[in-house]
Amino acid sequence: MMVTKMISSNPEFWTIVDVGSWLEGQGFAQYKAAFTHHKINGEVLLMLTEKDLKEDLMIKILGDLKRLHAAIRRLQHAHSPLEPLNSSKTAPMTASSPLSNLNNHNLHPPSPHAPNTTHTRSRTYSSDSQASDLPDQQKYGGLRRPSGVATQLRPEYMKTIISCLYMFLVTWITAIIMVFVHDRVPDRERHPPLPDIFLDNVPHIPWAFQLCEITILLLTSTWLVILFFHKHRSIAIRRFCALSGSVFLLRCATMFITSLSVPGSHLQCEPRDPSDLLTQLEQAWIIWQGGGLSIKGVRTCGDYMFSGHTTALTLLNFFITEYTPRRMYYLHIASWVLNTFGIFFILAAHEHYSIDVFIAFYITSRMFLYYHSLANNRALHQRDSFRTKIWFPMFSYFEAHIDGIVPNEYSNPLCKTNLMFFWNNAIASPYRSIFGGVKRKEKRK
Repeated sequence: MMVTKMISSNPEFWTIVDVGSWLEGQGFAQYKAAFTHHKINGEVLLMLTEKDLKEDLMIKILGDLKRLHAAIRRLQHAHSPLEPLNSSKTAPMTASSPLSNLNNHNLHPPSPHAPNTTHTRSRTYSSDSQASDLPDQQKYGGLRRPSGVATQLRPEYMKTIISCLYMFLVTWITAIIMVFVHDRVPDRERHPPLPDIFLDNVPHIPWAFQLCEITILLLTSTWLVILFFHKHRSIAIRRFCALSGSVFLLRCATMFITSLSVPGSHLQCEPRDPSDLLTQLEQAWIIWQGGGLSIKGVRTCGDYMFSGHTTALTLLNFFITEYTPRRMYYLHIASWVLNTFGIFFILAAHEHYSIDVFIAFYITSRMFLYYHSLANNRALHQRDSFRTKIWFPMFSYFEAHIDGIVPNEYSNPLCKTNLMFFWNNAIASPYRSIFGGVKRKEKRK
């Protein structure tokens, strides 16, 4: 009788105990402990997908998995997101809102004949900074999600590894190019510093550049902490490495093509005599292992147009603010303050021309925004996928299976469930596919 009563009531208000009773009534009492461990109440139950049941709740029996997923789908259909989500205690969602005419890709505009009614924000099921501010909700295969939020978020560790290797390769290329441009830096006697509106009017502050690099280290530490706890850290790492590698590869081209004169007379920069290949590789190794930071003993000249320090500051700032919820506005303000003061310290130290800093900030921020705009609006690059593959080949490869905004959800990576998931998908799965293929070949022979 109790189960029948619960099914006829609103499942959104079920407690964890009620969900357990529902499982027993459906014949899945053996999974009650797993649901209780993950604190699955009625609200969370309506959000569960087949992937959640298989990977997070560890339901391995295929028949049970399909039947339980079908039972949850029946609950989701019975409690449709197009109906009022809550009881009389909460204002219902207006189904006639103009935003409800959007499709899964947010491509079609609202109907001009839709009535202009006041839309009350309904409850969302995500803590992400982007999607939690979107008022309307849509139905993805029976699952209520804020509009634009991705429904496929596979970690795809192999793509992440490729992205990291790409970034490390670009950093090594950057170190080699920095050695090359240092050897051909223009002579200050023949090519004095160029006129600069900021450098000509702000006195040189010797210790400012070290403060800039300390700011970079602070932002880097913050970003690493966010990555450690972010549930979709593999996607965030992949995007960070892809964008970092692409921007710094562009920087290599700009400093290789044109060599600017030294921006200040305080810099001890002179063109060096040509050296052999082994010596150049040793110099590049010193730059690479020091990360190009002067506080680690790296001293380079000629690597201007555009500023690598500004690029690092801007990338870290944008990724920190993108992959944390908007309610963490104190962190976002601090990140922007560090980004701004870091740029000021570069100019105050007279280590770069003002145009170096401006171009670095503009290119880095535009690259970040273009990439995430395409990634968050899947329809934009699906309409012309061929051109996207030509101009953004890495983007097409890395984002092939992500169909919307990545929600800012967090988890403990050291818990048993996450460690098992990482082992099965990142370590065990490739070995199974390799050795499985070998065994199949042996059987054929």
